[in-house]
Amino acid sequence: MKNFISKTQRIGELGEDVACKFLVRHGFSILERNYTRKWGEIDIVAEKENKTYFIEVKSKSVESIEFMQRLLDKKESNRPEENMHPWKIKRLRRVVETYLISKRLGNKAWQFDLLVVYLDIEKRFARVKVVDNIIL
Repeated sequence: MKNFISKTQRIGELGEDVACKFLVRHGFSILERNYTRKWGEIDIVAEKENKTYFIEVKSKSVESIEFMQRLLDKKESNRPEENMHPWKIKRLRRVVETYLISKRLGNKAWQFDLLVVYLDIEKRFARVKVVDNIIL
């Protein structure tokens, strides 16, 4: 069991757990979690129909299901997917390249997706938003 330094880290880990369950329910196989190199980390590496998916998970704890719906409807600012800054994308590209080389998957089809997980911890409710096929 991990020792979390902050509430944010705990929420991030919970969001990744929810994301993995979501992916498995949608036919993905989880290959790795938290693939880490000095220059960055990929939260989830999954596979479906002979294609590799590199998945970044952004989690947000929300105070109500109604607030969660406003975020999903883009009526609120400060959405987690807005934290995909150019420098973050550059670092993720390097980690993806490293993974493909280390696993000798140079010719295999792959894509990069973002899963945004909204968590209402008190009600034990989560919603997952998929932003797929992000160009690195």
